[in-house]
Amino acid sequence: MRLQRKKLSTSGRGYLDGQMLIAMPTIQDERFARSVIYVCAHSTEGAMGIVVNHPVANISFAELLVQLEVIPAADLIQLPPQAGAIKVLKGGPVETSRGFVLHTSDFFIQDSTLPIDEGICLTATLDILKAIARGIGPANAVLALGYAGWGAGQLESEIQENGWLHCAADPDLIFGGDAETKYERALRKIGITPAMLSSEAGHA
Repeated sequence: MRLQRKKLSTSGRGYLDGQMLIAMPTIQDERFARSVIYVCAHSTEGAMGIVVNHPVANISFAELLVQLEVIPAADLIQLPPQAGAIKVLKGGPVETSRGFVLHTSDFFIQDSTLPIDEGICLTATLDILKAIARGIGPANAVLALGYAGWGAGQLESEIQENGWLHCAADPDLIFGGDAETKYERALRKIGITPAMLSSEAGHA
């Protein structure tokens, strides 16, 4: 995937690479309700992002490493503590059997890692999982199963129809451990409380 790097214009229209999308109450689809999405790529051709606040309930990062045969089960006891702390997220409804690692830019694999913005990268190969298991991976990372995707013009239309708000990203919203509060924290970044949204939902 190629990124077309453009900054938001002063009118608020433009590309949202490296921004966070925050779902409005009008989005009832359970895959996206109350979701916070980090936008990895956005261009005239469409958009791709990772939901960062919907954890997978039934599997840990360590268990996933064994399932993917990155390490044998016998080696789990040797995993570095940082690897065991990595969150596994429901990244979105597209390609849910694939893993996508959002991580800090202190780790980079030539021809595999996609730099996004403000020190954040995306890598979708097993090599990064092997590096994390050996303790030589990025300082911060989350593993998402699947991603959210939009066709040409689709995200822009959803934003115009008040489906999404957006705010600047920060490492805590992406990598922070308390996924349950990320939605409220993202809203607070732009001066909004959930109570304000529910009272205004349905009004132009």
